[in-house]
Amino acid sequence: MIGIPELIIIGVIGFPVIVALAGLVLFGVSFPRRAKRFGYPGTLAYLRAAPRSDDEKRDAADLALMGLGCCVLGIVFPPLVLVGLIPLFYGGRKFIYASMGLGLVDDPDQTRV
Repeated sequence: MIGIPELIIIGVIGFPVIVALAGLVLFGVSFPRRAKRFGYPGTLAYLRAAPRSDDEKRDAADLALMGLGCCVLGIVFPPLVLVGLIPLFYGGRKFIYASMGLGLVDDPDQTRV
């Protein structure tokens, strides 16, 4: 029979692990939807590209803030740091590209020098 102390230990260890796995699944489902919504052929193309529109810039900022929030929650529940690093990296990178105006490089009309 499992007693109260064992249930508390299992809950303290199990809850963060379940939340981290649910977060990974959520990001695995939401990234392809975002890529299709913005007209990219796949998830990697979406994550690598600089934002082209204001909606994509907002999405990149939301992604970076979501990742930052998960990393901050990772102080309390360490597995959330691993979940938070993915959106923090890609969202922050896209946001910085947009801030620097690097989206112009992705225009097909420009020739490389």
